[in-house]
Amino acid sequence: MKRVFNFSAGPSALPIEVLQKASEEMVSYGDSGMSVMEMSHRSSFFTDILEEAKSLFKELMNIPDNYEILFLQGGASTQFSMIPLNLLNNSNKADFMLTGSWAKKAYSEAKRYGEAKVIASSEDKTFSYIPKVDKKDFTADADYFHICVNNTIYGTRFKPDTLPETGNVPLVGDMSSNILSEVYDISKFGIIYAGAQKNMGPSGVTVVVVRKDLIGKEKDFTPTMLKYSIHAENNSCYNTPPCYSIYICKLVYEWVKNLGGVAAMEAINKEKAQKLYDYIDNSKLFKGTVVPEDRSLMNVPFITGSDELDALFVKESKKAGMENLKGHRSVGGMRASIYNAMPMAGIDTLIEFMKKFEQENA
Repeated sequence: MKRVFNFSAGPSALPIEVLQKASEEMVSYGDSGMSVMEMSHRSSFFTDILEEAKSLFKELMNIPDNYEILFLQGGASTQFSMIPLNLLNNSNKADFMLTGSWAKKAYSEAKRYGEAKVIASSEDKTFSYIPKVDKKDFTADADYFHICVNNTIYGTRFKPDTLPETGNVPLVGDMSSNILSEVYDISKFGIIYAGAQKNMGPSGVTVVVVRKDLIGKEKDFTPTMLKYSIHAENNSCYNTPPCYSIYICKLVYEWVKNLGGVAAMEAINKEKAQKLYDYIDNSKLFKGTVVPEDRSLMNVPFITGSDELDALFVKESKKAGMENLKGHRSVGGMRASIYNAMPMAGIDTLIEFMKKFEQENA
């Protein structure tokens, strides 16, 4: 069986143990006599899967009891609409930090429903850093303050201890590409949301963690399917949920728990990222594109300084058993997405290939 090291930014690699478990249960889940793909979302079998997934996720993320966990469809991009529709209910104002493409899209969508203000942006330097903010620039009566916690394309992140202090204004965080990767204090957020396909499961499901006091105050014209209250009241089953994607997420949660939980996962991720960054920082050919203090643990962009060499690197890396190292079309270069499922062997293989490429092309 051929397996490559998949450095895709998403959909991305899944733990081999999860894929093997899913394979074993493909034809018949437990004693159900059917695949999870076939079973009714109203069945006791799927109800158990859903409840186990919620329970495990709550435990892993240390989510307080006053938060609702929702498994929704539409990707994280749908949340760009759901959040303003559900939260712009008092001042009709929201603050944003623009640290990448997804933050810009969330901001653009919010402008359709209310007054959106850019507090800070790093677009002036191709989103290569997290901008410093001054509390005096915050909108005191904003309905929420939005950030993209980890920037998949550009490779920056808000560390757990560098989140903006927003006081009574709910902090909303897009954690699509760093969910379960390191320990964050969920009580600092009003909402976090994450598309599963980067670090938690296959595409098709988005997890939303929303503080209960923020539910049920949506704008009166909000479509039924975009109301958090509807999904909370119906335990994420108002309509048919993405059952199989939720099932795979449950298996991923079990895998993370068996490794020792998110704290253990964080230690592994920091070791992987540091090893790769250390090589890049000491290389004569490659260089990183992000200021060191704001580097992501999940997405590592780097360049040679030559478009021709970058293209050759991507081409030759495929021959060496590595896929999807090409940088995002908007920035070029290379990007290694080293999510939870990427083993240390993948990092070692990449570094050895980079060493060889540097010797031949520097």
